[in-house]
Amino acid sequence: MSAATVPQGTGGRQAYQGSSDWQNALANALEAAERFGFEVIPLSVRKLPAIRSPHHEDAPGTPKCHGECGQLGHGIHDASNAPDRIRAMFDAARHAAGYGIACGRPPHHLVGLDLDRKNGVDGVWELRKLAAKHGISVPRTVVIRTPSGGFHAWWTGPAEVKVPNRAGHVAPGVDVRGAGGYLVGPGSRGTSGVYALASDPDEVTVQPIPAQLLCLLTAGKARPARPAFPDGAAQRVGGGRSLVGLVRCVLDAPEGQRNNRLFWAACKAFEHAAAGRLQADAAAAALTQAAAVVGLPDNEAAATIESARGEVLGAAT
Repeated sequence: MSAATVPQGTGGRQAYQGSSDWQNALANALEAAERFGFEVIPLSVRKLPAIRSPHHEDAPGTPKCHGECGQLGHGIHDASNAPDRIRAMFDAARHAAGYGIACGRPPHHLVGLDLDRKNGVDGVWELRKLAAKHGISVPRTVVIRTPSGGFHAWWTGPAEVKVPNRAGHVAPGVDVRGAGGYLVGPGSRGTSGVYALASDPDEVTVQPIPAQLLCLLTAGKARPARPAFPDGAAQRVGGGRSLVGLVRCVLDAPEGQRNNRLFWAACKAFEHAAAGRLQADAAAAALTQAAAVVGLPDNEAAATIESARGEVLGAAT
């Protein structure tokens, strides 16, 4: 593992005067890629990949494409540090308000800790307790302040270790961003504000992750059995196989993709509702129940579904 210096201007200290969020995001993404080799993608204001999948109309169960088709819209699989590729992605996503930095990729193999401070849980304090309990010395590293009051701590990891994406695995309020995940780059705008560099501007180096902490992030953990989704629940809502398939899409979501899957499924459900093929509220209830089964917090699931409702039905009214 090696340390990685982060540019002070990578969105963390200043905006480009007279520029749009899109222009700022593109400029910061290019700086992160060109100067430090980070692989990036454009993000929407909801912190989701900004390019719509070319396979969004594929039926659930269709073999996944990770970019083999040659088109854009495959989320983190599109991430690149090639300037021409980055510009092409942002040209295809003129509504982008931020950029994501791929974790687990060379040369830095980034690992991120998302330290939430909400709902009575303080991820920063929980990480300190965890470090004290295991005698882990945590060096200063790059820290990004999130608009909600939390923080993202960045680390470099070893090439030979694949760090999984996990929520609350090591401690309450501490989520892990590893291989297949991404960190929201400083300067990105979310629905609640801008992500900003919180580290000392003179100490903006991503440090190697402590070995003991890495062990905790990658250790196995027995997962509680999921409660069963009630038989026939989706069918009773109406919408036939379409809604059943959307519910199944959420139920089959791997950890780290649950919220993205829920948003996609909700958008499709509301599109069906707009066409009169099912009832919007009933479909939302079925998807909410599916989200609970896979372990998404109620407030997070509700926010995601309402965001999808506004995206589809709000725009049509």
